[in-house]
Amino acid sequence: MTSPGNQVEPAPPVYDAELVDDSVSARTRPTVGQRLGSWWQRSPRVPVALKNRQAFTQAVKDGAVRALCSPVHYVGAVVRGLVAAVRWWRRWVTVHDYRDAAEQSEKLADKFTEIRALTLFRWKVTAASAVAGVLAVLVTELLYGSAVWWILGGAASVALAILGRRKDGSPGRKPVLSGPRSLTWTMDPQVLVDAFRDAKLIGKDETLRLVERAHRQGEGWAIIVDLPATRKAADVVRNREALASALAVDEVQLIAERVRGNGGHAGRVALWVADEDPYAGPPLRTPLLGVQHWDAWRPVPFGHDARARKVSLPLVWTSLLIGAIPRQGKTFAERLAAAGLILDPYTRLYVADFKGGKDWDACQPCAHRFFSGDDEEHLFAFKAWLEELVSETQGRYGRMRKLDDETCPESKITPAISRDTSLNMPITAVIVDEAHIPLESRITIEVEGTKVPLGKYLGELLTWLAKKGPAAGVVVILATQRPDASSLPTALRAVLGSRFALRVMDWRDSNIILGEQMNTRGYDSSKLFASHKGVGILRPDGDTEAGADVLAMTVRTYYMPNTDWKTICERGRMLREAAGTLTGHAIGANSAPMLDLAAVAKAIGSSTATVDDAELVDVPEPLASVVDYLGDDLAEHDGRAFVPTAELVEALGVEPTAFGKQMADLGCRSKRERIPTTDGSVRQVRGYFTADIRAALAAAGEQETDDDGTD
Repeated sequence: MTSPGNQVEPAPPVYDAELVDDSVSARTRPTVGQRLGSWWQRSPRVPVALKNRQAFTQAVKDGAVRALCSPVHYVGAVVRGLVAAVRWWRRWVTVHDYRDAAEQSEKLADKFTEIRALTLFRWKVTAASAVAGVLAVLVTELLYGSAVWWILGGAASVALAILGRRKDGSPGRKPVLSGPRSLTWTMDPQVLVDAFRDAKLIGKDETLRLVERAHRQGEGWAIIVDLPATRKAADVVRNREALASALAVDEVQLIAERVRGNGGHAGRVALWVADEDPYAGPPLRTPLLGVQHWDAWRPVPFGHDARARKVSLPLVWTSLLIGAIPRQGKTFAERLAAAGLILDPYTRLYVADFKGGKDWDACQPCAHRFFSGDDEEHLFAFKAWLEELVSETQGRYGRMRKLDDETCPESKITPAISRDTSLNMPITAVIVDEAHIPLESRITIEVEGTKVPLGKYLGELLTWLAKKGPAAGVVVILATQRPDASSLPTALRAVLGSRFALRVMDWRDSNIILGEQMNTRGYDSSKLFASHKGVGILRPDGDTEAGADVLAMTVRTYYMPNTDWKTICERGRMLREAAGTLTGHAIGANSAPMLDLAAVAKAIGSSTATVDDAELVDVPEPLASVVDYLGDDLAEHDGRAFVPTAELVEALGVEPTAFGKQMADLGCRSKRERIPTTDGSVRQVRGYFTADIRAALAAAGEQETDDDGTD
């Protein structure tokens, strides 16, 4: 401050504060009980069982089990103690320590006389001690009665039980856990760490970090752990069988998943161990039986996983492949997917049953196209269907192009468009049972003046529909009991979105259904039990209850017997009658469509030709996946010249070493090339020239032609 005399005076202090209401402060101050409760929950001295009701209940159960089993454990400890005592006495009486010292100093012959004398002396001590002990007991019994035997026996048993307790480092007694280790690690996390070490998932000097302690979840125990640095959760998933062995449980009881999203990272693993075989109980009936109608745009209830969590299967904008050996539930699984579409009156069904049985007869009253059989007439009818759908798909894209942006914001069908009868673009499902039968047909047909096998042409039609159909509302659902390379063309498999593999014969068949190298990631349907009917590995295309980033999961499908199937089909017929959407076979109109076959053949040729309009060939993996990933980038003039190996490995999700070896076996070896980086510099990376990929593709086509000529 400045005084009137222009002298500077110090200013009073300025305080920054706020008003406090004493009454409010008193009300918000924690009480003694609240402080005690907070300390009780945070204190490490208080056992976990006293902090949580669920943990307390489990601790009481564990205590009851331990009390009931304690007599058996006590007898076992006494027996082990007796064995240990006899071993110790035997080593003492035979002068084992003295003998070992003499052998190590190479003076056993010189010390033999001394060892012999010491052995005889210790035998005499043993005999004298035994006689003295027996006399002492008999005298004591005369003085105090038979109670001496009970006291002496009890004391001896306690001493032997203490000697025979299980602990590390005891001679002849290695640390063996009583009962399944899957229950022991819930109380002692060190057992889980030891299991990871035994399974070679972490090193001897590494340990785990518990994100959350073991807790009950459904009919099993769940825990989340963080692996040591540089250790990957994918390795745990891949080696789940070794970890199950280390935990002493069957591999079907152990579920290992990587935790993804904001709460996870590449080294975080979620484990769940079932109390018993989760697939041994009776199957669950499909929930679709209790609904009056279903929206095809909603995922269809498909089954449940080992934790009894519901698993739904999205069908719109994707496709589905189901593969299995006979009598494993393949048709049941396909009918589950179809049931949701049947209960939507605005869907159109093309059902081709090449098995020729009666599994699909119930859906005839609501199907737009239907047949059952594998005769030549059925093959050509199927050909006409696919050509009709190709033409219909092209027409849909043309009609969607003319719609305004509000009705059709993208070049994709929407729920409103699919239900607008004036636009005539309903969700259309092509359901094929025993799809290998038409795809293996060698009947010769002529397409644009060229003779080709009918099966190959049908494969091209299905491939085109699986590529371009989903955005136009066409869903392809295929089921086959011969999941091999000859019955399912590689180009077709590569574009089928969702995969469901029930039990097959070996890992190669499993990979044909689920995708290349899925067995190396821990997903092999050939390891499923024959007794587990309807259990398979699902690789979904789209969001599921388990999350959008789940690669695959083991699922047990719902049970839908023929009576339920007929009920759902009858309900689908009534829904279509009420909505006025019955067409085709359902109303007796099976007239052949008017098609421009030349336009269809041209569309097929332009979409399936990958390099210079070459004929579609059955390309082996992983070359087929590379070709499908590159697409137009593989063109000779307008495409890329070089693609790094790291990009292909990340895009295809394959193991680098195995991928490089397989590509080399197909005649396409990786090379080094200098490429520019984002910062303007140039670095040398290893990868593949697209010219070499095109050459390998051409070689595969020549090999297939030679094989066809040989046949």
